[in-house]
Amino acid sequence: MQTNLRSADHRARRSRRAARGVFAAGCAGLLLGGCMPSPHQSALAQLRARGLLRVVTLNDPTTYYLGAHGPQGFEYRLASAFARQLGVRLQIEPVLDAAAMRAALSRGQADLAAAQISADARWREFGLPTSPYGMVAQLLVQARGRARLRDVTGLTATRLVVRADSPQAAMLRAIRAAGVRLTWSEQPPGAPDPLQLLEAGQADYAVVDADEFDFARHIYPDLSVDFTLPDARPVQWIVRSDGADLAAAADRFIRAAQDSGLLAQIERSSQAETQDFDYLQAHRFRQDIAQRLPQLQGLFQQAASDTGLDWRLIAAVGYQESKWQMQAVSGDGAEGIMMLTADAAERIGVRDRTNLRQNVLGGARYLAEVIRTIPSHVPEPDRTWLALAAYNVGYGHLEDARVLTQKLGKNPDSWADVRQQLPLLAEQQWYDQARRGYARGWEPARFVQQVRQYLAVLEWFDTTPLSMRAAQQLRAALAAPVPRYN
Repeated sequence: MQTNLRSADHRARRSRRAARGVFAAGCAGLLLGGCMPSPHQSALAQLRARGLLRVVTLNDPTTYYLGAHGPQGFEYRLASAFARQLGVRLQIEPVLDAAAMRAALSRGQADLAAAQISADARWREFGLPTSPYGMVAQLLVQARGRARLRDVTGLTATRLVVRADSPQAAMLRAIRAAGVRLTWSEQPPGAPDPLQLLEAGQADYAVVDADEFDFARHIYPDLSVDFTLPDARPVQWIVRSDGADLAAAADRFIRAAQDSGLLAQIERSSQAETQDFDYLQAHRFRQDIAQRLPQLQGLFQQAASDTGLDWRLIAAVGYQESKWQMQAVSGDGAEGIMMLTADAAERIGVRDRTNLRQNVLGGARYLAEVIRTIPSHVPEPDRTWLALAAYNVGYGHLEDARVLTQKLGKNPDSWADVRQQLPLLAEQQWYDQARRGYARGWEPARFVQQVRQYLAVLEWFDTTPLSMRAAQQLRAALAAPVPRYN
């Protein structure tokens, strides 16, 4: 499952947005979806009558967030598939925290809660758990270079921190009940994230989900895993308490998704931006976000306004091309932030590739033009991933790879399938059959993967100038009261 992280600053903004959104709006959102159908109908019949599956979730990397191509996240993808199977539309609403999700269920404002939940006794008071659709390992995380512990007994008298009202907090209480002397601090919504406290030196250890840390390490490269705790936790949906038939339908869907491979496919899609972690690269990207991006973000946003692309996508491409260095030059003569070639510059009307503004705006126009060359029937985000490959290797070579993909019985409109075949363009038995011949096909595959990783990180930074954001996060961590461990 896909992993990202919650920055404390983002969580604070999310809290304000959620408070203004779902519950301040009252029935304007969820209730207009049909909170008051006939009380004589079952939960499943009610949602089919309204034509809407109402899902409450958290705005988190492993659940739901708005990316460059619209809603993203494992729970969003899974809930979308369930809604399609039921023949209804999906209405997904992010709220502040677990308490807000439970309140939405109890007030009849949601049909189910989906946020990587483990159904403990508290959750069972508010709804019916479905069968687990996955197991998530729990990691003890510490600062890189710290001496490793052997097991949880070594945590006695350390500064251990978790999120409040979380599965990790429940797990620690169970460990303490079993006789292990533990103390820890629980961070409420809006407070600094446990991983942020670790980085600031205000905590020694944190317990987090493995899939969350897969992404978090790109943001916090100086943190590392001490050990994996013995028991993974199940993840489930929680259905409204009067929805036994809906829970049964969800269980059938989950079993079918496991048997058909749909669940595995959704997991792979969610993991795509977290792979191939490189410590030095992640460390540099974080520094460049704070130091280089503030001077360029306005240009990226102007380019986005001109082209209709997401500014974070343009920035991610620029970072992969040049590490946001205007003086960058490639072996084939490409120049600047967006590494424009002379041919590309002439094609889009850029007169001076060494001019920062012309380079960024021109590169964005060229990228938008390449995206338009991809057949319109190809859905997003595959259309953009294919366009990025064409941006890197040329549209002709991409078409050769798509033709080869189709010959091999795969889907030429699927980036996952085309990506597997691109490296074959470097093998004679295959490039002899290609219209444009040999290509270093592994390069566009790697290019797209890197851009996706950078984009995933940037999607979790708001449009606040990032130098200010970094300073705000650091000040918040240093100014926050030292957690009490008791």
